[in-house]
Amino acid sequence: MYRFLLTPRWWVINVFTLLAIPVCLFMGSWQLSRFETRVDTHNQQQDDASRERKAAARPLSDLLPVTAKTSGERATATGRYDTTHQLLVPDRRLDGRDGFYVLTLLRVDGDVGGGKGRADGRAGAEDEPGAKAGAGAKALPVVRGWLPGDADDPAAAAKVPAPPSGEVTVTGALQASEHQGGDGVSAAGGLPRGQLGMISAASLVNLVPYQVYDAWVTSSQAPGALKPVPPTAAEGTGLDIKAFQNLGYTGEWFVFAGFVIFMWFRLFRREAETARDLALGITPPEPAAPTVPGADRTPDDAERTRSPSATA
Repeated sequence: MYRFLLTPRWWVINVFTLLAIPVCLFMGSWQLSRFETRVDTHNQQQDDASRERKAAARPLSDLLPVTAKTSGERATATGRYDTTHQLLVPDRRLDGRDGFYVLTLLRVDGDVGGGKGRADGRAGAEDEPGAKAGAGAKALPVVRGWLPGDADDPAAAAKVPAPPSGEVTVTGALQASEHQGGDGVSAAGGLPRGQLGMISAASLVNLVPYQVYDAWVTSSQAPGALKPVPPTAAEGTGLDIKAFQNLGYTGEWFVFAGFVIFMWFRLFRREAETARDLALGITPPEPAAPTVPGADRTPDDAERTRSPSATA
């Protein structure tokens, strides 16, 4: 009764099933391991953050370039704020409320990051007239804090405190440049003058006439009505949306494996029932021929049903 398993058709079905199930289980296990790795990284980041809050801040030069390990560490930099290029970063949420970041560029003397030339690859650009920093200064984007409201609202923008003049030392969490698709990032363009959609050297290079670090700092001290912006986890780590996507993919691959098994048993049961019926002399009924409307009518019937207009 089970000789149908030796037919070429069932050889193909069996080989496909035997290959598909391990592949689905492997992919599901791999996605689950990715999720578990992110959970472990998230727990490690929480422990590191607790230690970093107690540890002393390190010079910016010791933490560049930003990596998954140095992201979120406390950095310190000394320079002068560029008061002519203060920017607002709209559509940023904090504690469940809509608001905006206040970003000011800190002109840092010397080449802290060790790179030469502008962030867009051009070298030898002159500093803007009247700049208080030296000719070799680069700028570090500093998010001085967050304010609730709409960045387009003049009343909300008027609450932004002016950056301090003179030399200052900024301490805060080091962050990697944002990218398109990140939380709150707007890369569509069309923002009003004085606003920035994405905090990155690539988006700042056309707004300021000097070099910009491929990193930024969220200050731990927010002046006036500003609130400090907490650091975010580095890309590819922590319990972000991609982590839960890995968990969803895990379930999908295991469901695929179960579906392959289900379909194999369904086909097997149908073939076995058909083989058993044939062994008992029971043949399946032949499908009835499709009926064409009007095929059984005679020419006289067609003549009687013809409309009067057709005979006119």
